[in-house]
Amino acid sequence: MLSTALVVSSLSTGNKIGLAAVGVSFIVFALVCSFVLPARYPSFPGKHVGWFVGLSALFFVAMISAVIFFGVEKKEPVANAGNPTPTQTQSSSLPGQTTTTTNSATTAPTPTGAGGGDAAAGKLVFNSAGCGGCHTLKATGSTGNVGPNLDQLKPDAARVAHQVEVGGGPMPSFKSALSPKQIQDVAAFVATSTHS
Repeated sequence: MLSTALVVSSLSTGNKIGLAAVGVSFIVFALVCSFVLPARYPSFPGKHVGWFVGLSALFFVAMISAVIFFGVEKKEPVANAGNPTPTQTQSSSLPGQTTTTTNSATTAPTPTGAGGGDAAAGKLVFNSAGCGGCHTLKATGSTGNVGPNLDQLKPDAARVAHQVEVGGGPMPSFKSALSPKQIQDVAAFVATSTHS
């Protein structure tokens, strides 16, 4: 039940409304067929059993289709990791003449805290926020398996901070539960402990 609530909480509002609308119509159909029609027409479905079975199958297919269509969270755009875009600079030595140069130098992402997070304080945040209940991280001895194994994933601090702020999948957003400083601290801790 808790995992279902976490998955539903990560869906967008439009997806929740779509699932709720189809679910409510399915429930109303079931209640009408169970209580209202038999009370009014004692021989229900009687000679119209084919229509009843067809309509029931249609509602079943509609509910399954709604779960498949609306029960999917939107994919987050993936950063252009590994393929940085070249930067262009313009300079001119003479008036009216412009020279364009392309800088394609790449820099490796730094595993330390984006925004100056404190990794030591981040370990306390990781433990107090219950992150180990869902994630495996050798630095804390946690073996959770609901979320990804952070030792294998090796996310950088910016990715951790983003995930903690907005959530996704079964992970709820911690933006209202943690301060921006705590989010940067836990991001720095996860990044440094998985890249050492």
